[in-house]
Amino acid sequence: MSEVRIAAEPRSEFGKGAARRARRAGKVPAVLYGHGNAPLHLNLPGHELMMALKTPNVLLSLEVDGQRKLALPKAVQRDVLKGFLEHVDLLLVQRGEKVTVEVPLVIEGEPAPGGNLVEHLQSTISVEAEATHVPETLAVSVEGLSAGAAVHAGDVELPAGVTLVTGPETGLVQIVLPQVEAAPAEAEAAEAEAPAEG
Repeated sequence: MSEVRIAAEPRSEFGKGAARRARRAGKVPAVLYGHGNAPLHLNLPGHELMMALKTPNVLLSLEVDGQRKLALPKAVQRDVLKGFLEHVDLLLVQRGEKVTVEVPLVIEGEPAPGGNLVEHLQSTISVEAEATHVPETLAVSVEGLSAGAAVHAGDVELPAGVTLVTGPETGLVQIVLPQVEAAPAEAEAAEAEAPAEG
């Protein structure tokens, strides 16, 4: 699991105006909460944070007033049109602590030949893991599967120390045959055979 060090600045100004000023200065407003502590309002360096968040469930090592704090991103708000970071909620964690997180699924392999298609039912599953050992992704193999086959959450191989929170019967992917549209001539014939209304 990736751990990224980021220098954080305590934030004393609040509201939309303060947030806009922070973003113009290349900062992203953030809130760090957890363990019953009062929420800590921060500004984080925008470019470094954006690069860090490319890794799912990245562990952030924040330096705040000379202290190190570990945090996991819990909610990320982006500008709908431009995609830049607007605000981030961070969960304070400790080494050895168990956390529940959503982990992205990666499909591996190819289904059996014959036009079989992979239909995605879920893009993530929920697992419990030690805060500093959260898997970035989990593999779902569809190698050699034929139409009608499915892979469920309980089929996913989990790393040591990681336990499944999502129900084991939850479908993740299924293998289907492509739907074949009726040829135009067949469609016209079917319409001609249909009884006229009225």
